[in-house]
Amino acid sequence: MRYLFDVWEDFSNACLAASHIIFLSDYDGTLTPIVSRPEDALISTEMKERLTDLAKVPKFSVGIVSGRGLEEVQSMVGIGEIYYAGNHGLEIRGPGIDYINPEAEQSIAVINELAARFEELFRSTEGIIIQNKKLSMSVHYRLVKPDDEPMVEMTVRNTVKPYIDNRKVRLFPGKKVWEIRPPMNWDKGKAVQSIQDIIRKKEQKDDILTVFLGDDTTDEDGFRVVQPPDGWSIYVGPESMSSAAGHYLKDTGEVGRLLQRLAGLR
Repeated sequence: MRYLFDVWEDFSNACLAASHIIFLSDYDGTLTPIVSRPEDALISTEMKERLTDLAKVPKFSVGIVSGRGLEEVQSMVGIGEIYYAGNHGLEIRGPGIDYINPEAEQSIAVINELAARFEELFRSTEGIIIQNKKLSMSVHYRLVKPDDEPMVEMTVRNTVKPYIDNRKVRLFPGKKVWEIRPPMNWDKGKAVQSIQDIIRKKEQKDDILTVFLGDDTTDEDGFRVVQPPDGWSIYVGPESMSSAAGHYLKDTGEVGRLLQRLAGLR
């Protein structure tokens, strides 16, 4: 894993050589710092302006690939005419696409059932945040006392196990969060590929470059499909040798610098 700004010449040359660039980014921890409460992860005015500036460059197609629900992430970012993938890509909206995974829709009742169960099970546990995103759900425990974290994990695993055994849901760990999703083989990597296919068909060009940024374990699926020679995967955070990303930026501030530099490439 290389620090992106140490190999800027290589990266910028690859961008300049491409006929079109697909720029895709996670939201939480990538465009906004990680915060204790999901609703407090607001994109800064500066970051939004830089993302908007990049989206105005004809050579770029910009998109957000998030674990949040589609309507929520679209509202929080608030930029028109770009691509949004919510619920880890189970729903995608943007120029030329308005998609909801039909298999995922069949899991809405199970997700609602589990969300209600967790609300009851964690009623007396301080710091738990249950996020029902319709097609998936999250159990956030960043605000939980450290001594309670093993109990939270055991409760989540034990509660979800019968549903997993019956192939009704899948369980994924994240940064101080447990993600519960429908049982189909779908992830951010599939979402990235879907957006790539749409843009390639639209642009009718062969030498399209994809850049994908993320910071969490759920972004690894995206990193794995965005690889050389036609892709640059960028992890946001301290250098991580376990990540499939080829490069890294130290924090969200550096992501802002990247956006500014990309918009100014000539």
